[in-house]
Amino acid sequence: MASKKSTILFLPRGSNTVRKINVSRSVTSIIVFLIFMMVLGVSWLINDYRKIKTQIPELNYLKKENEIQKTQIIALSKKINKINQNMVKLQEFERKLRVMTNLEPSEKQDQLFAIGGSNIITLKSNYQLEEVHKGLIQQMHKSLEDLQTRTAIASISQTELNDFLKEQKSILACTPSIRPTDGWFSSGFGYRISPFTNQREFHKGIDIATRIGVPVIAPADGLVVFVGREGNFGKMISINHGYNLKTRYGHLNKFRIKKGQHVKRGQIIGEVGKSGRCTGPHLHYEVLLNGVPVNPLRYILN
Repeated sequence: MASKKSTILFLPRGSNTVRKINVSRSVTSIIVFLIFMMVLGVSWLINDYRKIKTQIPELNYLKKENEIQKTQIIALSKKINKINQNMVKLQEFERKLRVMTNLEPSEKQDQLFAIGGSNIITLKSNYQLEEVHKGLIQQMHKSLEDLQTRTAIASISQTELNDFLKEQKSILACTPSIRPTDGWFSSGFGYRISPFTNQREFHKGIDIATRIGVPVIAPADGLVVFVGREGNFGKMISINHGYNLKTRYGHLNKFRIKKGQHVKRGQIIGEVGKSGRCTGPHLHYEVLLNGVPVNPLRYILN
């Protein structure tokens, strides 16, 4: 029968002695298997190390890119917070304007004032990107949606407020507010004794006495609707200022404008004279509201 043992010989260097060890074949098989597994394991480790080594630059790049993304998200969250703060300030400023102009907010503007600022958390530098993706990104998207909604509503609100202020500006521009000429008041508005009939009569305007040729200016913006002679008023001009306001200027010497012409506040429209029935050179000035004469002194602020 063949031997079931294997012999291992050891030949030490510099010695003539040969050492031998008898090992059973089963043990030999185990040793060979272990040596094979060790070689296989070392090969796997070497191969895995090579793969990791080749992936290190890519991992470093991804790590750097993640840091950049985290920094960008931190900066974006700060910008969103700043925009929210500015939006709140604009809302408060608009609310004050509406109080000053007595302009009530509409339903959409009530929604705008009720939205308020978004609660965006501020990132710290040691936040993990995974934590950012779980919480902050969702809040940032919601905040951006809220900002978009507030911006749309604010645009409508600003347009309404702008239109209102433009209308108010137009009303102010068309409201008589300055003296039509230089001089002194020789006769006021209301009942007086007529210098011609010595009877009590109602004087529909005021008289401003001055010398002939002194310029007469428009006290507000308007449209010239009459230029010509008008009975006892002689040469007269009438201006329609809109908003149911009209002014009339009598006893003129010369006209400086024509019918149908638009005039601006302060523009010269004529010269003081003594045309028509009068006792001396002066300007007869009337203000009519809804066709009814009112005291012109209420419309003289200078």
